[in-house]
Amino acid sequence: MEAVQSMLQGSVDYMNNILWTYVLIVALVGAGIYFTVRTRFMQFRYLKEMFRVVTEKPEVTDSKSISSMKSFFIGAATRIGTGNLAGVTVAVTVGGPGAVFWMWIVALLGGATAMIESTLAQVYKVKDDVAYRGGPAYYIEKGLNNRALGIVFAVLIAVTFGLIFNSVQSNTIAAAFDNAFGIDAVVGGAILVVLTGLVIFGGVHRVANFSAIVVPIMAGLYLAIAAYVVVVNITEIPGVFAMIFQSAFGLEQAFGGSVGAAISMGVRRGLFSNEAGMGSAPNAAAAAEVSHPAKQGFLQALGVFLDTLIVCTATAAIILLSDSYAAGNGEGIVMLQNALSEQIGSWAPAFVAVSVFLFAFSSIAGSYYYGETNIEFIKKSKNAVLGFRLATMAFVFIGAVASLGFVWSLADLFMAGMTLINIAAITLLGGVAFKVLRDYEEQRAQGLNPRFSARKLGIENTECWDVEEEEVAQGAVQAAAADTTKG
Repeated sequence: MEAVQSMLQGSVDYMNNILWTYVLIVALVGAGIYFTVRTRFMQFRYLKEMFRVVTEKPEVTDSKSISSMKSFFIGAATRIGTGNLAGVTVAVTVGGPGAVFWMWIVALLGGATAMIESTLAQVYKVKDDVAYRGGPAYYIEKGLNNRALGIVFAVLIAVTFGLIFNSVQSNTIAAAFDNAFGIDAVVGGAILVVLTGLVIFGGVHRVANFSAIVVPIMAGLYLAIAAYVVVVNITEIPGVFAMIFQSAFGLEQAFGGSVGAAISMGVRRGLFSNEAGMGSAPNAAAAAEVSHPAKQGFLQALGVFLDTLIVCTATAAIILLSDSYAAGNGEGIVMLQNALSEQIGSWAPAFVAVSVFLFAFSSIAGSYYYGETNIEFIKKSKNAVLGFRLATMAFVFIGAVASLGFVWSLADLFMAGMTLINIAAITLLGGVAFKVLRDYEEQRAQGLNPRFSARKLGIENTECWDVEEEEVAQGAVQAAAADTTKG
């Protein structure tokens, strides 16, 4: 068994090296620059608007729909997960402190990319008996008229998020609880399977409600502890930032890693954490009922900033301020527990374990929803959804007892595949998103609460927009026909 896993590990690592060293970095950074320029740096110009949209009154008119805020929390639930904790630790350990700088770059550029993909998800969303659904598979089919490629993407994201990424989350939870409480991985995995079933069998509304409660609590607690660590070590903070910048450009290699490793790990872990351009968050963005697609674009761009510039930076500060990092004391989440123990005492492992559970379990719920949305795209079948739920639970257990390295490597490979497809799709459909953004800007300039009309902008294959106008027009035709009959 070990020989087979070793062979698979080598093959996966080889493919990841090619994709992440050459292909993905160019694609992600290139797309980020392109969308940043074409939107005239919207992620910076509209920062205030992002916060305004977050706090505006919900626009839900249908009990089967979810609010814009809850959609934001589903996206945040999958973003703010183990990538912010174990992922950052792995990035810094392998790529050096400079990896943090490149994570920042990915986030700053990725804000525009996130805006484009989430806007497109809203434009081309559909509505079934349960809720709105959408995402790359849907805008590839409707915007590019290519259902076959949409199915390929749907398979990749269902496997990547519903199965592999959830294995990563359960792997991290199991490691944290074993280190903090001595709970065996098999026992921890079994408990996670039961809890996962309770959430995912409740459908999108239970996922949304769970995320809306857990995400603010978990993020607030973790950031409060990180702020405490920074304050008590305030004199060392300039040195930490110097270390990050020097390592990012190869000026200081004392802490390990090279420029290439820093860039590769920063981009890789940054994408896993904030998901900009990956094509995952648009599935959450499409679920919301809003008056204009650009609103969800703004919200998801804000989510990228919150995830990487705040939460990931907090983790990096905890690690780089510790002796555990320099000594190489621990791997992944265990190193974070050891680092935090230096700052807040012996209860740190327990605190991190609970934080990891909240972060990672909310990610499991959100990731499952992404997978279900795409299973529905491939085939609308209750049996298919049931099978996917059972498979998700199985992979949650497998992840809890599997090795850390192989699980992360497999996640990287599948993430690369879906990212390349999504980047190509949103680049080809970028013109639609730019048109939608301009329409939003024009209406806001007139002091209006923007309302979207796909027909007005000449955008076709939009199932969920202009419905009221179509119903009025249809009623007028029927009335005219009735008058003619009477006459």
